[in-house]
Amino acid sequence: MNSLKLLLICSVFSSIAYAAPPLTLPQAIDYALENNPELSIMQARINQAQDQLGLAMANYYPQIKAGIAYQHSNNPAEAFAMIIAQRRLDFGGTDFNHPGGVDNFREQISATYSLYRGGQDSHQAQAAELGMAASELDQAAVKNRLLSHITAAYYAQLAAVDAQQVSESSVTAVQSELTQSQTRFAAGTVLKSDVLSLQVQLAEAKEAQIQAANAVEMANTMLKTLLGMSANEPLAIKETLAQALPKNPPKFDALLTQALAQHPELQAAAKRVAIAEQQLAAAKGAYLPRADAYASYGFNNRSPDFDTDRDNVSVGVQVEVDVFNGFATQAKVKKAGHELTAAQEALRQQRLQIENAVKSAQLRLQEALNRADVAAVSVQAAEEALRLVNEQRQAGVVTVTRYIEAEVARDKAHTRQISARFDALRAEAELKQATGGF
Repeated sequence: MNSLKLLLICSVFSSIAYAAPPLTLPQAIDYALENNPELSIMQARINQAQDQLGLAMANYYPQIKAGIAYQHSNNPAEAFAMIIAQRRLDFGGTDFNHPGGVDNFREQISATYSLYRGGQDSHQAQAAELGMAASELDQAAVKNRLLSHITAAYYAQLAAVDAQQVSESSVTAVQSELTQSQTRFAAGTVLKSDVLSLQVQLAEAKEAQIQAANAVEMANTMLKTLLGMSANEPLAIKETLAQALPKNPPKFDALLTQALAQHPELQAAAKRVAIAEQQLAAAKGAYLPRADAYASYGFNNRSPDFDTDRDNVSVGVQVEVDVFNGFATQAKVKKAGHELTAAQEALRQQRLQIENAVKSAQLRLQEALNRADVAAVSVQAAEEALRLVNEQRQAGVVTVTRYIEAEVARDKAHTRQISARFDALRAEAELKQATGGF
């Protein structure tokens, strides 16, 4: 039994020793950049784009193949050609009409090189390069959104913790007043209705406390998801919302200019327009002739042996053009043209969305800052009002109903102040995301 207790104590101390320390916002962001799976997905897509570029660049290199083939035939034309290729033609001993079955092993190495394909290779390579750049911008866009969401979730948890503290203070205050009122009721100095009113107020305060505690857990779970942590992993944050409020946002035109210059989603959309242009040019290149050079070196034997006396070389150049392929090239050009139109409209839509996001975030930040100013004044007034009412209550001048009203007004003022402060910090993060600032 003692050994079991010792084991449990060691386990507890070990868990305390290795518990993760509370995270600041910059530390939470760094953790997410290393562990969030969405960023890993985007990195895989960048790698795919790099591989696609490698495929496009392969067309600039010669294609070299080595192989061996076996053929048996008693067809006079084929058999005669095999005998000649094997360099063993005997005009006196060969029956050209009945050569019999002939075996032919062909070992060869061949190479082909594309001399010209109407510019298709060049356009495809440029499209692949642009695709890799677009993938990197997509990753930056995901990072931009992720950091904004982490910042908002971080402040949401801080706000929930502060709201929970307010609710706990409210429960403590109402419980204290209820205890005093019950004592006075027993002494016959207060009414039963006053005690009942405080009991109702205490039940409401405890309900708000339960909701606040649940809000803390939900905010913590959301933050864990963004950080790439499982729901069972411990997570603590240590900052408070006592930090300074954001400054008033700049003018809309300045913010929009900044967003259009650096927002990764807009830049990625512009890259996709350029990609579509290159793909359209590549599709049109199929109308032009294609030229390829080729060479092959090999051996023809009755058995799979390498005999340099029977080697042969073939070299040449081939030029061809599609005269009619069932309108396939025309269909590909039309398809690429439609894809270009879609990319251009997507770019225009992205710009409109960014304009709206910048304007909305600017307005929300300004509104939240104004609300925070009003809420600060309201808290001071509510605190002072509660103090005066409490003094009057102790003197028996006002009823418990008036005290409850002052208590509720004070709690609501604190809640509004917390909400306004959180909304301001979240709006600042949203504005930073809208301008591509992350």
